[in-house]
Amino acid sequence: MLVRLSIRDIVLIDELDLEFGQGLTTLTGETGAGKSILLDAFMLALGGRGDASLVRAGQEQGQVAAVFDLPADHPAHLAAREFGLTSDDELVLRRLQMADGRTRAFVNDQPATAQALRAIGRELVEIHCQHDDRALVDPAAHRALVDAHGGLQTQANEVRARYGAWQAARRALAEEEARIARARADADYLRHAHEELTKLAPQDGEEEELAERRLFMQRAEKVATDIRDALAAFASDAAPAGEIAQVARRLERRLTQAPQILEPPARALAQAVDALSLAEQALEQALAETRFDPAELERVEERLFALRGAARKYHVTVAELTKIAQKFADDIGALDASEARLVKLGKELAAAKAGYDEAARALSAARQKAAKKLDALVDAELKPLRLDGAHFMTQVTSDPENGGPEGVDRVEFWVQTNPGSRPGPLTKVASGGELARFMLALKVVLADRGSAPTLVFDEIDTGVGGAVADAIGQRLARLATRAQVLAVTHAPQVAARASRHLRISKGAPAKAGKSAGKDRRVATSVAVLAEAERREEIARMLSGAAITDEARAAAARLLQGAD
Repeated sequence: MLVRLSIRDIVLIDELDLEFGQGLTTLTGETGAGKSILLDAFMLALGGRGDASLVRAGQEQGQVAAVFDLPADHPAHLAAREFGLTSDDELVLRRLQMADGRTRAFVNDQPATAQALRAIGRELVEIHCQHDDRALVDPAAHRALVDAHGGLQTQANEVRARYGAWQAARRALAEEEARIARARADADYLRHAHEELTKLAPQDGEEEELAERRLFMQRAEKVATDIRDALAAFASDAAPAGEIAQVARRLERRLTQAPQILEPPARALAQAVDALSLAEQALEQALAETRFDPAELERVEERLFALRGAARKYHVTVAELTKIAQKFADDIGALDASEARLVKLGKELAAAKAGYDEAARALSAARQKAAKKLDALVDAELKPLRLDGAHFMTQVTSDPENGGPEGVDRVEFWVQTNPGSRPGPLTKVASGGELARFMLALKVVLADRGSAPTLVFDEIDTGVGGAVADAIGQRLARLATRAQVLAVTHAPQVAARASRHLRISKGAPAKAGKSAGKDRRVATSVAVLAEAERREEIARMLSGAAITDEARAAAARLLQGAD
């Protein structure tokens, strides 16, 4: 609830610090004393629109700070966290209004935006007056109020979750259909490429093996001629091998005649003959190894050229051909499998839609029941408010074909102000005074559900008096047992019902001090009234400027009746 409101240099307010408690607090005072200024300042702290005209004349800036005491799980803390602001049990909303029109906002002394103040303020305070009741204007708020009254938040959350699941299933199916469409456009290419690579059947390391074999055959073709020439030297009549062999044989025959002399050259010549024989054999072996089938070279080159051509075609290396072939195979398999996935996603979408439809139907039926109970309870409050022939009715219109996260219902509050008159939307049919009383009846019924912890009523009793004003006071007091209520009022019957009474008046500025006599400006001040002062203020409200003993007696009776 609101525990403190501090205002500095706002219009006629010089310096003001107000403490608030639970129950019903009424604010009274002469016309022009500054009640609306107080409310404007409060709204500024809640993120209302700033205006340079709010700054007190002669000052550079004005300031308003509203302090709230809240439980740790209050939605206002969540709203603060959504804007990156930290909060504890005490939440302080502060707004500076500059004389040049600029504003600055703070939440627990952390810089914030006016948008953040508005979002947090909506969770803390509801302000109601004859001509500005946003909760009754917006049908989306009507639906939320019916859900709150019927305790349907859990069902509404389930519908919201099922709607999200339904939309997610729709997106998944659409994405898969788009992917399949793209895949089908490439299907012919994929199948042709896969068939071509399957037929080519590239093997790991095959390019290197073929390149080496091709290089060997090309080189062998060149060296074979040299090997043949070398062998020809051994076969010709002038070949040294034959002559050396003959010389070696002659020396062997003479070896016994002079072994000491002939043995070394004979042995060397024998070794030379053996070496030449080995050389000839090596040449013959080398020549044999150079022999290859020319058709093999052709086959190797064709295979190598085919592999490299495929690599260029698919923009990969030869070594990557096996991987790209597998990728094409996987894509074709995925295309075939995606048909089955498409069927699966279609079934999931149908199941999600059916789940949403079922939950939305159940919520709609529950809303219809809750709306009837709400209508009866609000109608019961209307007669004491002198809306005897009026009826409150909640129109729940269902459109199953156009469901949304909140279900399939459009909820709108309608009224019939007089018997035989045509019912219509509340804000269009009811007058300002009637609207305020309908709103009060509704808030009394909904006080413990769907309301902010602090409710502000700004002169909703305007234009009524007597029993109607007393009925309004009774309902405000009843409402204050379940929420903190602040009421700006001109009705003594309402003021008498308050647990705390504040009187707003104009006088010399509080911080003028000894110079007050020289300072001709006036300032709005607020006084907390004791019991005797309350009786005097209510007597003034009853009789006007001249307070009579009769007015004092009537005020005492009002206070006694309220107690």
